[in-house]
Amino acid sequence: MHGTSASPERLNAQQRSAHIREVVLAKGVELRQRYPILLHQDALGAGILAFALAGMVGSAALYISGHMAWWVCLLLNAFFASLTHELEHDLIHSMYFRKQRLPHNLMMGLVWLARPSTINPWIRRHLHLNHHKVSGTETDMEERAITNGEPWGIARLLMVGDNLMSAFIRMLRAKTWAHKLSIVQRSLKVYAPLALLHWGAWYVFLGFHGINAIAWLMGASVAWSANTLAVMQMIDIAAVVIIGPNVLRTFCLHFVSSNMHYYGDIEAGNVIQQTQVLNPWWMWPLQAFCFNFGSSHGIHHFVVKEPFYIRQMTVPVAHKVMREMGVRFNDFGTFGRANRFTRKEQVAGEEVRSVRA
Repeated sequence: MHGTSASPERLNAQQRSAHIREVVLAKGVELRQRYPILLHQDALGAGILAFALAGMVGSAALYISGHMAWWVCLLLNAFFASLTHELEHDLIHSMYFRKQRLPHNLMMGLVWLARPSTINPWIRRHLHLNHHKVSGTETDMEERAITNGEPWGIARLLMVGDNLMSAFIRMLRAKTWAHKLSIVQRSLKVYAPLALLHWGAWYVFLGFHGINAIAWLMGASVAWSANTLAVMQMIDIAAVVIIGPNVLRTFCLHFVSSNMHYYGDIEAGNVIQQTQVLNPWWMWPLQAFCFNFGSSHGIHHFVVKEPFYIRQMTVPVAHKVMREMGVRFNDFGTFGRANRFTRKEQVAGEEVRSVRA
């Protein structure tokens, strides 16, 4: 096991990043030696997917048959879907069935079905690998799409939990008609077909119940047709078992991810400045539906090829060395700085900028 005694003052940013990588990778090796089951990465990935899908289908069946409250089903399925998000992320980095295209692509398709709110995962692969190359810059389309770098306000709140709303607001902001058209075309391409169905059904659900609520407040009622009521019965069930869980999961993940990544003024290629660890106690309800993302995702920027469950197991060791090497922890000022790395105010006894490389 490698020690964590390197002195950050004598190391530049690349050397500090390399030291973090070395310590975390060594911990991963140690864990695999201690728990040989961890060597069966393909089987573990497939097993976790089977568990998550069985959980989603099982809780949906219990809700539909009247044996589970709607809110229990919604929360459980949001958690199970968060597992499939972690699997998709690992699949994008080719961590399961790397040389077997059939099971690899089957897993990609199944994690997409579990999260129909998201973009096509085969397209996301290009966006995500680009994210690692240009994290924190304007060309980091993946993080920009989930509001990283946006000032906080009504627009960001609407965009953070709704992928199509984010694309719609960006289209409205575009300066030229050509740019507006390109945003619409790109959105239709990456969100077809599942996300268009998912968000379309969500808007119908909100609209139907919104109209009924307004009518009720006015002491009236709406005479919906039998066909409309039949369709809405199906959408109401879908809202509990798949749509609602993914709306909740999306909001939690995008809120945490967009605020733990820095944007706009970081040094190119400086991984130390790309992310922070965001794990205060009051964020645990959000972390519960994005599998502890704020605490563990920063590790992934240093050690890309570790699956998510190993990353969770290395958290104690990783956090210790990351803190020693200058990675920020719980920098809440990012909410007021639109995720900029630079701290405007100077705190007594503390440097405004990070330790210079």
